[in-house]
Amino acid sequence: MADPADTKALLDVLQEVKDPEIPEVSIVELGMVNRVSVGESGVRVELTPTFVGCPALDLIAEQVEKVLTRERGDPVEVDFVMNPPWTSERITPEGRKKLKDFGIAPPPVTRNESGDIVADCPFCGAGEGEILNLFGPTACRSIFYCQNCRQPFEGMKPV
Repeated sequence: MADPADTKALLDVLQEVKDPEIPEVSIVELGMVNRVSVGESGVRVELTPTFVGCPALDLIAEQVEKVLTRERGDPVEVDFVMNPPWTSERITPEGRKKLKDFGIAPPPVTRNESGDIVADCPFCGAGEGEILNLFGPTACRSIFYCQNCRQPFEGMKPV
């Protein structure tokens, strides 16, 4: 059975691994870490990507190996798993706050009367962000437009 103190310590170290596209938010805060375990053969980390085709997965795996090897000196195995699937509900409250502080709306959880996704504007806070373009700069983001302050902004797609 895994030692909870060991797991907590490893999760604390994994806070150092930031999303390469959003460097304010860690993979822990994004809810990508499924399981961390220590065995006779070293440390094993199971991660769920936010999107299957994410181009940053190799970089994330390298950074996980680097920080855990530095911390423990043990071999590190990183596996990307699809079960359980990642959903935007896995983002921690701290991760949602950091996304907003970075200028990216956290994944919206509301829809307007027409059924369209509505995002809170990270600039003025109004819940009047309409999707301008479903396809943003990355697969996990869309471009929104705030009807209140008239600013365009990026927002994480709800999954």
